[in-house]
Amino acid sequence: MIASDIPALEFRDVRKSYGATQAVRGVSLAIDSGQFVALVGASGSGKSTLLKTINRLAPASSGEVVYEGEPVAGLPLPALRRRIGYVFQSIGLFPHMTVGENIGIGPRLAKQPLAPNRIDELLELVELDADMATRMPDALSGGQRQRVGVARALAGHPHLLLMDEPFGALDPITRNALGESVRKLHDELDLTTVMVTHDMAEALLLADRVLVMDKGRIVADETPQALLEGGGGTVAQDLVAVPRAQADRLAELSR
Repeated sequence: MIASDIPALEFRDVRKSYGATQAVRGVSLAIDSGQFVALVGASGSGKSTLLKTINRLAPASSGEVVYEGEPVAGLPLPALRRRIGYVFQSIGLFPHMTVGENIGIGPRLAKQPLAPNRIDELLELVELDADMATRMPDALSGGQRQRVGVARALAGHPHLLLMDEPFGALDPITRNALGESVRKLHDELDLTTVMVTHDMAEALLLADRVLVMDKGRIVADETPQALLEGGGGTVAQDLVAVPRAQADRLAELSR
């Protein structure tokens, strides 16, 4: 177990450039173990790039990302990624593999294949029937496929779960149900979770802490309650204004 005084994750003046384009511009912050953090911002704000510096899908150009006290740049890449669960925006299941094979792909590549009862356990965690293990991905709904993606991310018993716009392609009812399921798993499994989303309502409802990015920088770092009370500055409040205005319009319609 990691000592409680060591943050689960730290960014130390992290920068990421693609040629002349600066996607991330000097981010420094710490995330404590057990937090559920939402990273919010408009398209192109740098939020997905910052997330990907953690597991080195987009290695930092300068600065340092530290996971459980160790700089990620110094860790062997396969070992690093086995310690971090990652849920893709596009789900990313292999279409030629069964659901069970997709869930177990990481441990199998690490020569530590999962036992069938572990596959069943992971399916149960994401509220799917065990008999889905033998199905192919194209036989599942979008929400079911994303639940399989979450199960795959949890297969290696990670302490840290990263999610990049995990619910963006789902219908509103499925999106809401899956968001609630992920928050429940976060609490039950004692995870640290960082979720990228462009949906401020989703961030406010699921996260303990909301980081707002704009032009590659963190411009707000607040609790949902503080944001709802007007904190975080102009960029953050512009994002909060969208679900607030929608709620006001719905209230007017119900009168």
